[in-house]
Amino acid sequence: MRILQFVIFFSIVLTVYSLVNYYIFSRGLRAFPSGNPLRIWYIVGFILLASSFILGRILEKVYLSHLSDLFTWAGSFWLAAMLYFFLAVVLIDLFRLVDYFIPYLHNFKDVILISKPYLLTILIASGVFLLVLAGHLNAISPTIRKVNIVVEKKVTERESLRIAMVSDIHLGTIVGKNRIAGIVDKINQLQADIILLAGDMVDEDLAPVINQDLGKTLAKLKAPLGVYGVTGNHEYIGGAKQAVGYLEKHGIKILSDTAIRLFDQVYVAGREDFESRRFEGFARKSVNDILTMLPNTGFVIMMDHQPIAINEAAQSNVGLLLCGHTHHGQLWPLNYLTGKIFQLSHGLKRFGNTWVYVSNGVGSWGPPVRIGNRPEIVEITLSFQAR
Repeated sequence: MRILQFVIFFSIVLTVYSLVNYYIFSRGLRAFPSGNPLRIWYIVGFILLASSFILGRILEKVYLSHLSDLFTWAGSFWLAAMLYFFLAVVLIDLFRLVDYFIPYLHNFKDVILISKPYLLTILIASGVFLLVLAGHLNAISPTIRKVNIVVEKKVTERESLRIAMVSDIHLGTIVGKNRIAGIVDKINQLQADIILLAGDMVDEDLAPVINQDLGKTLAKLKAPLGVYGVTGNHEYIGGAKQAVGYLEKHGIKILSDTAIRLFDQVYVAGREDFESRRFEGFARKSVNDILTMLPNTGFVIMMDHQPIAINEAAQSNVGLLLCGHTHHGQLWPLNYLTGKIFQLSHGLKRFGNTWVYVSNGVGSWGPPVRIGNRPEIVEITLSFQAR
């Protein structure tokens, strides 16, 4: 059944991907009529770019090599470029549609970009290239997001707790040695009391992580109260058991539908990802089941990768819920889509007595590109004050 679901899902994704690429390709081809020396370069280049991500992923499964890395990198950048080429072509077609009903473009027939459409294609391609390049530089430059929360609770052992929280690292071919080394250094520089990793630490296939020995860098994460994580949907896509084993081997304690005491009456809890049922055939515990053994007066910090159970956490009086998953769209204007899908796509908000922070992630999925938001490491300071 799960294999059938995967085949159906992959078929839908591949069909949509192919149709979008064909739409872009066919519109671009009009700018290079027969006889134009650039036509063959356009055809060959487009086919190579459009197929490279799929080829790279297939090659990674068969044999990791520089060739598989090349295809994966090229294809990943193409995913970002594809979005903006698609938007550009749709905009042009809207102008043409208006012209069909209310002719006006003939007034601009002497404008060089209209008289020589291949120049417009080159101009758009250059603009998309610069946009994707800027987005890549943004994606590899995470910022420190400072969040301060006052907790109306008396804690005898300490007055505050400093948390370094990240989500969606997506370790693998794209987020490799250099990028994770920079992320780890930035986290450690915060000298937080505890480090919390809210899921999607690995990007599906574990083989590139092992091949680059990225766990060795992860093991450098240090905090007095420990380093804890939870599974995300990408851990389950690639095989949660193997991913959890690898992460725990390198110093990250995975909280699987359980909670532990940090100090006094402050606890940290972690939920299995929602996708556990689809990929492993078991349902994760409810929030109440996880918290049932804890005192009602305790303050619980809970990690749940996908921000789809905010109301459940609020009803159970979780003190602070930490999520990721959304990437806040990662590429503008997809942030408007995630804003409609999720109660909270990014940032801090209070639901009843529960504070919720959804991180847009420190890594990236697919394209190593972020446009419209910065990757982040979140420094959360909880200040305990008696009521």
